[in-house]
Amino acid sequence: MTEAPEKSERRPRRDPDGRLATFPDLIGTALAGLLAGFVVLLVIEGVLFLVRLSDFGDASGWIALVLPVWLFTEEFRAAKWGADRVVVGVLGAGFGVAAGMTAAGLAAKTFPALASGAVGALALTVVYCAIWFFGLRYMRRAG
Repeated sequence: MTEAPEKSERRPRRDPDGRLATFPDLIGTALAGLLAGFVVLLVIEGVLFLVRLSDFGDASGWIALVLPVWLFTEEFRAAKWGADRVVVGVLGAGFGVAAGMTAAGLAAKTFPALASGAVGALALTVVYCAIWFFGLRYMRRAG
């Protein structure tokens, strides 16, 4: 006889407020959304190239940020009301955009807009996730 598989706990885990409970859950979900957005963007770019409407790689890789921005918006909403979430959100967005623009600018010297934008979107996502997760928890404990 075979044993029934153990029931796994739900992933990603959420806290009672509805926010993602751990940093790996947040960064994993954000990066999965970024990857999904980039794959969809690659498919669209491929179709446009095949019908000769554009050259492959001309679209901005920044478009892949649609799902991570949606996730960040839901995290912001779930954090409930408070000045701390606004401060951390603005800091995360500011540092994330700065890191993303820097990474995209460095990559643009070598790669097309699709790849350099994707590099920038990746940097923005990682920086924002770190600042949002650790910054919000620090401010909630300190305040």
